[in-house]
Amino acid sequence: MSIKTDATRLPRAARTAFLSRSLRSTLSSAGLFTALLTTALVSAPAAYAADAWPSKPIKVIVPYTPGGSTDTVSRVVFEKVAQSLGQPIIIENKPGANSTLGVGVAARSTPDGYTFVSILAAYSANMSLYSKLSYKPSDLVPVAEMAELPLFLFASKKLPVKTVGELVAYGKKHPDTLTFGSSGVGSSAHLTGERLAMESKVKMTHIPYNGSAPILPALVSGEVSVAFDPLLVPMPHVKSGKINALAVASAKRWPGEPNIPTMEEAGFPGFLMSSWTGLLAPAGTPQPIVDRMAKEIAAATASADVAKKLTDLGFVPVGGTSDEFRKLIERDTVRYAEIVKAGKISLD
Repeated sequence: MSIKTDATRLPRAARTAFLSRSLRSTLSSAGLFTALLTTALVSAPAAYAADAWPSKPIKVIVPYTPGGSTDTVSRVVFEKVAQSLGQPIIIENKPGANSTLGVGVAARSTPDGYTFVSILAAYSANMSLYSKLSYKPSDLVPVAEMAELPLFLFASKKLPVKTVGELVAYGKKHPDTLTFGSSGVGSSAHLTGERLAMESKVKMTHIPYNGSAPILPALVSGEVSVAFDPLLVPMPHVKSGKINALAVASAKRWPGEPNIPTMEEAGFPGFLMSSWTGLLAPAGTPQPIVDRMAKEIAAATASADVAKKLTDLGFVPVGGTSDEFRKLIERDTVRYAEIVKAGKISLD
């Protein structure tokens, strides 16, 4: 009596063995059998890894200090993603060298879906700020954008200006007197200030600080004339009359501050310089895992609680696909390279 076996009802391991026996009995060419079996064995681990992922905690490297924009967005988003995936997501801060230290660690990590790195727009700028990096763009793959970070132009009350037009006029009337602060050489705030100086044809001396925290007191005291910065920390001081908000460098006005014009409305067409934060994975990470993480990020940023947290902190929740994020990185790599070249800026 013969017993017919339905391979579709067998467990995965038994099904694989059954199919291998069937192939051996039906293929007359040993070479063909070997080729087919080799292909199956090579593809099986990747498929299995994607199906089983995640089976242990995931690490997300943040190449900045705790409490900054990248760290804040990562903790808000991945707290939600961890709940959905059913595995802890550990944030590991590795600051240094304008984020290149932590990014380099991620680039050299095993591409198994258990190591990722969160980045800011500075990742694109670093491509031209450094003549040599410890990694190549091809060493990492985009996963998804998480949030946009609009940059506002704030001015010291010591400066008699309330609009961008008045700022430009003042700078032309008083050459070599304007300064602008930033969170560091090569930061988005720095390059945005350089772009304003170039497009307005007004000389502004750059004063870099060690992070965003020192910029606000410098604005209040008049140590610096202006600075591009996210709205969260400076805005209460705008409300209290200690500093002025002149414009926002994004496509639309910020919903919570509709009286602040965009840079385009202030006379600078195409002046879109908002920063952003997103996630990368080591090259070779299985595409199904990349796609799954992108979907999890999109779901998290679309959720009411996460969206509210990010918006309250001055971020615009985004989400999206790997390809969309890749195009954003490439666009800003070109944009920042032009500013770096024109300003003769280097971090080497």
